[in-house]
Amino acid sequence: QLVYPHDFRLTEKEKTSICYLSFPDSYSGGLGDTQFSFRLRQAGGSRSSPFQDDGRYNREAPVTLQREAAHYFGYVYFRQVKDSSMRRGYFQKSLVLVSRLPYVNLFQCLLQLIAPEYFDKLEPCLEAVCNEIDQWPPPVPGQTLNLPVMGVVIQVRIPSRVDKPGSSPVKQCNQENLLPAPLVLPSVHELDLFRCFQPVLIHIQMLWELMLLGEPMVVMAPSPTVSSEMVLALTSCLAPLRYCCDFRPYFTIHDSEFKEYTTRCQAWEPPALSLSPPSRPNIVVGVTNPFFIKTLQHWPHILRVGELRMSGDLPKQVKVKKLAKLKTLDTKPGIYTSYKTFLHKDKTLIKRLLKGIQRKRPSEVQSALLRRHLLELTQSFIIPLEHYMASLMPLQRAITPWKNPPQIRPFCQEDFMKSLEHAGPQLTCVLKGDWLGLYRRFFKSPNFDGWFRQRHREMTQKLEALHLEAICEADIVAWMKDKSEVEIVDLVLKLREKLVRARCQHLPVKEETLQRVSLYIDTIIGSLPEDLQAVLHH
Repeated sequence: QLVYPHDFRLTEKEKTSICYLSFPDSYSGGLGDTQFSFRLRQAGGSRSSPFQDDGRYNREAPVTLQREAAHYFGYVYFRQVKDSSMRRGYFQKSLVLVSRLPYVNLFQCLLQLIAPEYFDKLEPCLEAVCNEIDQWPPPVPGQTLNLPVMGVVIQVRIPSRVDKPGSSPVKQCNQENLLPAPLVLPSVHELDLFRCFQPVLIHIQMLWELMLLGEPMVVMAPSPTVSSEMVLALTSCLAPLRYCCDFRPYFTIHDSEFKEYTTRCQAWEPPALSLSPPSRPNIVVGVTNPFFIKTLQHWPHILRVGELRMSGDLPKQVKVKKLAKLKTLDTKPGIYTSYKTFLHKDKTLIKRLLKGIQRKRPSEVQSALLRRHLLELTQSFIIPLEHYMASLMPLQRAITPWKNPPQIRPFCQEDFMKSLEHAGPQLTCVLKGDWLGLYRRFFKSPNFDGWFRQRHREMTQKLEALHLEAICEADIVAWMKDKSEVEIVDLVLKLREKLVRARCQHLPVKEETLQRVSLYIDTIIGSLPEDLQAVLHH
């Protein structure tokens, strides 16, 4: 019915998808308000962002919270109440906030403030809210922001790449005697993991492995809320490693990609039966329509969950079942898979969570414990890879000013495997199991590819920065003594190109280094004949 601000351009395909994704896909008898989220592939190539500073935000934010270039997140507030004046006897409406940022807590909190008012006052309310949001400062990683909206000030800290993983958010000291007292959100994005994972706590290790390996998974849930929370919880459990596969917190049969996902997985056979490597979508999808049980039963891993209810005891844990049992529409909750984990189960985690339940620990304490466990598991897995990758960097003394910087040595999987004997995950993790097998499978996943590309890019930029510093330390006048004009002009052009690249790519170089290189260029040009000087200045 309405898009605000009016100048925000969506294609017809995107509008249609957003409409379908903004309502429960199957009959929802529940009255009242529900909130959930979805993720949508942008249609028709990349478009310029209304934000000017994409580059800086993505450089300084944790990789898991970077602004998406090709997807939108949708945060939905859906209301369904009886209304005899409506043709169908119900008032059904959704207010959706669309963003490229994965700030699920902040945006759902914002919708809780705006939506009830919007359903009452309609467009004038949105206009007032958008005017307030227009005044908000940009999300600068590491900063605490006070965001006024509808008489409330939401206070949040934007996470930064330099934050220590697993540290609790910095206590906000700058209250500035705000009146009214701000609504402080402990995190812009972290979910209550303990609540989301309650029915699958004893299988957390298996789910972590499936996410790490980028395995295709369907989450079948009774509502879009449960579906989207479970998918977001699953994809967040690899932090600080970025989940590089596709994910759809809530997916409907009307989605334009529905056919793509159902047919690609029907053609897939378990690896034991197929000779060639299977082509299947690396994606986690959350669904609620029972129709999906029939169309997606070919998928290798299906997690069926019921309503999430917090109670005083450990909720009933779902069982791992064979895929063949997934035939009927009244399929019971469970993890339907033939996957065998590489690592042994960690019984101490379950014992600690159980003790927390008995002692009535708050859910956020249990969540912190669970998040810490997953973080340590991911770090134990990734640290050996980081160490090996660092060993591929050329020595600093090999970087000389008048030659191109040396190349990063290629990543050799077998060399890495050998390095695990003395520097493997066993140094930081008590878990036993087939770590080597897990690494071998990980090398085939999009998560390894994403991690490797990111690291390689960072190392290349570091080499460029070291090379610029080496140039600054060099004696340029001595070098020029026996050089021809052609060689000197060539050097000027190369240095200029380096300078432009350093500024465009925001290389990790001190400003003073860049200024010195700029001065060098001027000095060299000044030593050349006037006609050449004119050409180079031009």
